[in-house]
Amino acid sequence: MGFISNIFKKKEILPPFDLSALKVDVHSHFIPGIDDGAPTVEDSVHLITSMSNLGYKKVITTPHIMSDYYKNTPEIISSGLDKVREALYKAGVDIEVEAAAEYNLEPEFEDIIKSNNVLSFGGDEKYVLFELSFFNEPSRLKEIIWDLSNKGFQPVLAHVERYAYWHKKWDKIEDMINRNVKLQLNIGSITGAYGPEVRGMAIKLINDELIDFVGSDCHNPRHLDMINHALTDPYFHKLCNQTQLLNHSL
Repeated sequence: MGFISNIFKKKEILPPFDLSALKVDVHSHFIPGIDDGAPTVEDSVHLITSMSNLGYKKVITTPHIMSDYYKNTPEIISSGLDKVREALYKAGVDIEVEAAAEYNLEPEFEDIIKSNNVLSFGGDEKYVLFELSFFNEPSRLKEIIWDLSNKGFQPVLAHVERYAYWHKKWDKIEDMINRNVKLQLNIGSITGAYGPEVRGMAIKLINDELIDFVGSDCHNPRHLDMINHALTDPYFHKLCNQTQLLNHSL
């Protein structure tokens, strides 16, 4: 009976976490029409208004920069940010909005680093968000991390829990930490939205207190549903109450 009862044991539900305590979301796609996030400025306003209603005081939106698909530049992103801020002002939405980027770790990123044309967030901390391929570990990962650090940037690895090729290679996570790479986790991963293996990896990272930033990675209203679902999850509460988390410092 004990085994059977464990199978059907209800998932623990807590009161919704107050996101005003977290204050800042560090990973989203709210600049209209430049990547796979908000298609129009009206969508941007809807998504950001929803983030404000959830309790966030600031969003740092991070459009993709990928040579094959999203050839964004700081100028394109800055122009889009201006449009979003203007639309939010007209709509009377009181939330701070900044922009950086989510860089795909590819050879072209090395050229961007060399040219000092990198978008960062966090002021003097100069955090730079980058993502890896979901299929294979990039061959020059260590070299690019070194290049970023050598230029005075603080590397931040996006959604570390989602790289399946590292799920059974914990030494890779330890290597990132040893190289002073900050780790960002997606809220949706805690809910199981990316599958049970990713949720399991997220839980292990949370239990070991290794996550530095938690982000929504919000592209559309479905991702807002993920956030709402996570608010009552004990692991989300556990993460947001950990002292190493840096969101509220931005």
